[in-house]
Amino acid sequence: MKIISVINQKGGVGKTTTVINLAAGLSMKGKKILVIDLDPQGNATTGLGMSNTEQSDQTIYSVLNGNKKMAEVIQSTNLENLSLVTSNVDLSGLEVETAGDNRRAFKLKDELEPILKHSETVYDYVLIDCPPSLSLLTIMALVSSDSLVVPLQTEFFALEGLTQLMKTIKRIKTNLNPLIEIRGILLTMYDKRNKLSSQVEQEARNYFKDKVYTSVIPRNVRLSEAPSHGVPVLLYDKTCPGSKAYNHFTDEFLDQDKSIESAA
Repeated sequence: MKIISVINQKGGVGKTTTVINLAAGLSMKGKKILVIDLDPQGNATTGLGMSNTEQSDQTIYSVLNGNKKMAEVIQSTNLENLSLVTSNVDLSGLEVETAGDNRRAFKLKDELEPILKHSETVYDYVLIDCPPSLSLLTIMALVSSDSLVVPLQTEFFALEGLTQLMKTIKRIKTNLNPLIEIRGILLTMYDKRNKLSSQVEQEARNYFKDKVYTSVIPRNVRLSEAPSHGVPVLLYDKTCPGSKAYNHFTDEFLDQDKSIESAA
């Protein structure tokens, strides 16, 4: 089982959209997926058709504050092979509540251990939707993860923000999780009519080389509409450019593991 965080400290770059549609794409190919919504806004929760407003103890907050075990809060979604641990605004209080806990950065990792070792349902991938900040929740995700997918919007300040994220990842690698790697950088919100998009793409590919996926996610109205219907765009509109791009990305994502396995 691989634990992968989808991370960028900037908001509105397509993190949640990527989590939802990668999870859907992988589950439709027969992979067993667990999505953990680690963002207090709960957008991955609503984007997969669940509520993030009702007062429930079946959330990731209940796990991280010690009231529940991870296995107790995993819920099935409408998609076969795809399970979800939901989030809501309660999660925003966790940083203050755990201020005296020395091991709080390892809390998520500790709670995932039993799932890794003894789960009756063995997941192929756990995908963590991180909040748009470098907060305690993001650190928890980084400590727990094997690798990271970084959505990068093809806009002016995107690469600047990425530098800050790289420094944080380096610190985590040195101090808390030496095994963490960037699996890949996914270019999002690409507008081929806009010269800036192609310039940012070129800069990213020059700097990060083959870490940048060949798949590029375009700006697409259907991508924006799908979450309000509580379904991934892969189901909402199978033929739109956003769907085609995420299908392509899912294949590329799986090919990474095939090439690693064949090399081994």
